[in-house]
Amino acid sequence: MNKLILAVLLGTAGILPAVAQTSDADHAAHHPAAAASAAPAADLTDGEVRRIDKANAKVTLKHGEIRNLDMPGMTMVFQVKDAAMLDAVKVGDKVRFHVEKQGSAFVVTDLQPAQ
Repeated sequence: MNKLILAVLLGTAGILPAVAQTSDADHAAHHPAAAASAAPAADLTDGEVRRIDKANAKVTLKHGEIRNLDMPGMTMVFQVKDAAMLDAVKVGDKVRFHVEKQGSAFVVTDLQPAQ
């Protein structure tokens, strides 16, 4: 009997740490307010606003490397998650932003004037 208990305990020992760990996505799924918060500063990319198209919720940004997407610096048009974000910037402004790939689109989810 003791050998059986020992075998069960040893067999489940590797499972418990895996069950105890959660990813950021798991956390965000259970805590929507955490997901809605701004991206960490390390995830923000430097850029410059070149064009604003509020009617279509798009912004053209000249940007540096976007690390989370493994994208080199360039100038391109992005969709914005919320057109109201465009009220905080104007053409020529230096900005910091976070972009995510959603389906086939690149969507700016955080846009802040650079400090």
